[in-house]
Amino acid sequence: MTRPGPLLTVRGLSVRFLMPGGRRIAAVTDARFEVAPGECLALIGESGCGKSVLASALLGLLPANTETAGSARLGDLDLLTAGERTLARTVRGRRIGLIPQSPAAHLTPLRTVRSQLEETLAELTGVRGRAALREAAERAAQRAAFPPDHLDRHPHQLSGGLAQRAATALALAGDPPLLLADEPTTGLDRPLVERTVDELRRHIEADRDRALLMITHDLAAAERIADRVAVMYAGRIVELADAAAFFGTPGPRHPYSRGLLDALPDRAFTPIPGLPPELGDLPAGCAFAPRCPRADTSCTELPPLAGSVACHHPVRPPVPAATPENARA
Repeated sequence: MTRPGPLLTVRGLSVRFLMPGGRRIAAVTDARFEVAPGECLALIGESGCGKSVLASALLGLLPANTETAGSARLGDLDLLTAGERTLARTVRGRRIGLIPQSPAAHLTPLRTVRSQLEETLAELTGVRGRAALREAAERAAQRAAFPPDHLDRHPHQLSGGLAQRAATALALAGDPPLLLADEPTTGLDRPLVERTVDELRRHIEADRDRALLMITHDLAAAERIADRVAVMYAGRIVELADAAAFFGTPGPRHPYSRGLLDALPDRAFTPIPGLPPELGDLPAGCAFAPRCPRADTSCTELPPLAGSVACHHPVRPPVPAATPENARA
């Protein structure tokens, strides 16, 4: 089966925050990845590594004191060079649907879910008329598994799971080809996390022209939903991998990625020693070297993302044991 061409192509994406006195903080450096229609790419890493900054760059929502480089092409449009008018009128909601980290804060507190859905549908789809908007809002709610009898409630009257579904209904209202979910399971208990990621997965399986970029530090959620994973550390993507291989066999190849999995309670439950570096004070060479058991003097040079891993000493996949069958092969 031929893999479809990418929906989103990111090449050399870098984001710098310009601070007083001319100081620059490298929040994202040389990010490179693709997201194809019908797939979910999970961008994982510890808090503060630059994941949400990358998402903001794709949406054109960075503060004024930033500079960007590289490209992020969504079809024929480069999101990094598009003007605010283009982003507001043709990208946000129409080509990228944002599912935010805190849906209750994202929803307008003084208005019902129905009124917010109807306003969004009128703006993005052109539906007019009270009866038509009411019907469209109920269809949008149903698509996001939001109960219609809760549409006339205010955000504070919703549970965390229902607030997430309301935000998902708003993100889907314009039928965007790319869903961008920024930490969508924050604050949810494990059953709700699983239900939320299953619902997100359902939206891309129901429409194979749609893709999902999910930003998360919840590795169990990433394992449940992702086709591929991109691991970010100190603003850089250090590994790209197939999700089944990453979470199963042969496992991650970057020592940081392996450390993330080994820290899980159902695995080795061994924390990575030390702390991530400050983005404004990155060490020379590999930023993970001070915490890495495999580091040596070669790690003072920055390793490129060669193939799927940026490391001078990646973990090697295990060599299959010799058997008469594979000896003949």
